[in-house]
Amino acid sequence: MSSDTHREEPASDLSTWTVDQLQAFIHDVCGQQLETARVAAQGHAYNSSHPQKVRRQWAKLSLLASRRMFDHADGRAARLAQQEFMLRMWVIDRLGPDDTDTDWSPEALACDTLDALAFTPPHAAGLAESWRDLPTEQIRELRRHKNLTAHLESLVDYLAPGPAREQLLTWTAIRLLLP
Repeated sequence: MSSDTHREEPASDLSTWTVDQLQAFIHDVCGQQLETARVAAQGHAYNSSHPQKVRRQWAKLSLLASRRMFDHADGRAARLAQQEFMLRMWVIDRLGPDDTDTDWSPEALACDTLDALAFTPPHAAGLAESWRDLPTEQIRELRRHKNLTAHLESLVDYLAPGPAREQLLTWTAIRLLLP
């Protein structure tokens, strides 16, 4: 399928496309079309009738679409990061971790999660104590932190004892306090 074809015709049902077709499409489009491609690829990753290797390939393609959207996120970066973290955690949980691929490595996901958080645990906990009195933007930031840490209960079970695991365990407790 040529890239000219996808520019002329709307992508009506990307779920019927092959990995190669969808990958070419993802490299040629932007905006909402990337979101549509991300969802289609993720749907294939969730399909238990596919072999594990194929499901990982579809998940990788979903991440590619998400990361291309991230380049032009305009305020949606936290939502895209949260979607990525959840998909990566799902693959680790359902298909198993793979330390040879950073997308499926629990340690890499732990580092990426900690890097995405703007607040320290004590700062977030302090703000959460009186979150109803905070300006709207700070409440939104606390909510972003809650969303960015939604996968932590599963993730900490895959991590060896150490500083990253301890930080994430702290975040799992603080997460309960966030709006």
